[in-house]
Amino acid sequence: MTDSGPKFKIFKFLKIIIISLLVTALLLFTVASIRTLSLDVNVGLKLARWEKTSNVSLVIDDHQREQLLAHFKEAIRIPTVSFSGEESNTSALLEFDRFLRKAFPTVFSSSLVRHELVANYSHLFWVQGLQSDLVPYMLLAHIDVVPASESDGWEAPPFSAKEIDGFIYGRGTIDDKGSLMGILQALEYLLIKGFAPRRGFYIGLGHDEEVSGYKGAMNIVRVLKQRGVQLSFVLDEGLAVLDGVISGLEGPAALIGISEKGSATVKLSVFMVPGHSSMPPRETSIGILAAAVKRLEDNPMPRLFGHGPERGTFEHLAHKVRGTSYLSIIAITFDSILHLFCCYAVIYSLVLERKPDTNAFVRTTTAVTMFNSGVKVNIIPSLAEAYVNLRIHSAQSLREVLDLIRSTVGDQRVKLELVDGFDPLPVSSMDETSFGYQIIKKTVLDMFPTVTVAPGICIGNTDSRHFKDLTNDIYRFAPIWFKPGDAQRFHGINERISKKNYEELVVFYFSLIKNCDIQKLPKPHSSIHEL
Repeated sequence: MTDSGPKFKIFKFLKIIIISLLVTALLLFTVASIRTLSLDVNVGLKLARWEKTSNVSLVIDDHQREQLLAHFKEAIRIPTVSFSGEESNTSALLEFDRFLRKAFPTVFSSSLVRHELVANYSHLFWVQGLQSDLVPYMLLAHIDVVPASESDGWEAPPFSAKEIDGFIYGRGTIDDKGSLMGILQALEYLLIKGFAPRRGFYIGLGHDEEVSGYKGAMNIVRVLKQRGVQLSFVLDEGLAVLDGVISGLEGPAALIGISEKGSATVKLSVFMVPGHSSMPPRETSIGILAAAVKRLEDNPMPRLFGHGPERGTFEHLAHKVRGTSYLSIIAITFDSILHLFCCYAVIYSLVLERKPDTNAFVRTTTAVTMFNSGVKVNIIPSLAEAYVNLRIHSAQSLREVLDLIRSTVGDQRVKLELVDGFDPLPVSSMDETSFGYQIIKKTVLDMFPTVTVAPGICIGNTDSRHFKDLTNDIYRFAPIWFKPGDAQRFHGINERISKKNYEELVVFYFSLIKNCDIQKLPKPHSSIHEL
């Protein structure tokens, strides 16, 4: 006997409605739960009872504001350019040394601070702590900048530090003299106020970060290794506060870099017998190489969003993304439905890859940066060369990337040579027991309570990569506010920072140093039992 007839149909219809209501109720409960959990993830230890630190506080008056901005502008005007690993503006580096001593007299005269030059132009500061049993930490920044020319289209000369509409323009305002001056200005204020830290810390200022830091940062590391120093954590430049940069994200997000992409420079070359342009062969060295380069550009590296540290970024920001589906909420809530997360990650990665500044989070990026060939207009060249720069996603290795390039080029006439490269950096801790991450997070939230804090991956490389033998935890962050388009100012034209934001940098490092001056983290707050 089959189930048919009007009574059964009505019962079946009611059953569907009841089940739908139950599912909806469950999903609404899940939404509420995940939003509560997301709030907890964002606030973390902020709600816990932190150990009291020094009562020293910072209120910047008009005179101090005028002075700190004047010093910052003077730092920007010194053209500490690194042109290559062998060539830098050494006279400017010496001038910068003299400037620092003048701008921060208390730092250089305090009995608590030991200063030394490393590799002639880099600076290492040791701020002695009162309790030697507390493991020290380190703040990094770099002195050098990349070249800049007014003829490139700057609104103000790149070493003028000119003010336009509340912004200071100049090479180094973001990368990285903002952090450098912010750190030293914060320490100057703390020392003037009589602050004596319980937990000692180091400040390292490299002079050749823009050309890989092989002289500055590496020699600072060598000095610290010789002294047997181990660090609780390292904080360097890297990620920032993104406001309107990530598609669909409601409100600003402070991303703390817990890893860096790897890097590789690959040389592609084609050699053929030269000849006269009046009798060209069917294919030339330039044509063969150009076709290989076109294949690389037409076939980007695979999407890997969700397979590296950026999964943590997604999990922390998902509740703030407009249009976040129930699938993503379920995926975050239940690990057993991981494939739903993967489905959403694929969809979201399609959105992110539309823009260069967010595409970098999705995959290993491929950039052809140099193409050289030919010596005369009527000679078929024998040699054509191209250089490809790759930034390697955390879910890939250098070897895997080289294999993919080789298979994509797919032409034995194109020689592939690795010029230099290294694998992605280890991923630093970010859980509730992670001292460095939680201190940085607390400092951000104390200053910007409405900002969502999340881990992230640094798409560029910093001096901090040289410090991985001294600590397990390296973080890359400075509270520089980025609006849409600001990322292109890095190593581009019209690099700038607002006067307000530079002052925020000073306050951030002032507060960070104070927040680090505790014995241990508080016990984490949890509201899971309240759900």
